[in-house]
Formats: sequence, C-alpha cells, structure tokens
Amino acid sequence: MCTMKNSDNNLPSGNIVSAEDIGKLVRAHRKAQSATQAEFASLCGVGVRFISDLENGKPTMELGKVLHVLRCLGLELTIHPRGWQRNKQMAPNQAKTK
Repeated sequence: MCTMKNSDNNLPSGNIVSAEDIGKLVRAHRKAQSATQAEFASLCGVGVRFISDLENGKPTMELGKVLHVLRCLGLELTIHPRGWQRNKQMAPNQAKTK
C-alpha cells in the first residue's frame, strides 16, 4: 500500500500492492505538476480515458502504457523481493570483502 510520503516533496510513495495504489500515485504526481488529465494524456500520447482508468485503479490496464505514463511523470518502477528493506548505501571502500 502506498502510504509513505516522499520526504523531498511530500508526495506518496511506497510499496505497490494493487492497481489502486498505482492510480493514487499517478493522480498525486500529476496534480503536483498542476496538469489536468487531458493535458497529461496529450503529453504522454495516451487517451484521457486511459489516464482516468489508471488513476481509478482499473486492474486490467496495459502494462506497457502504464510504464510509459510513469516515465512521463518522472517516476520509475523497481521490483524487490517481498519484505526487502532499503539499506543505506555503503561507500565502496566500506564494503565488506572476504
């Protein structure tokens, strides 16, 4: 569920467990850029209906188009094993070697 807030701009981010979560993120990021659905659809080269369906969490959205819209928003999708926690990155000279 996308309940975390991005500390840089107070927009939602976090684990995605449903199409509804993606929709909430897309809507929040689109609105943060002060774009209407029509403006954003035109910018991304998709229909207004597609943006509306995506923001409303339609579970049967075309994955390629969803990824395209995320790129248009300046977002990226990353996959990690369930339960994965992001650790602070260590400097290369601090990495443990055997």
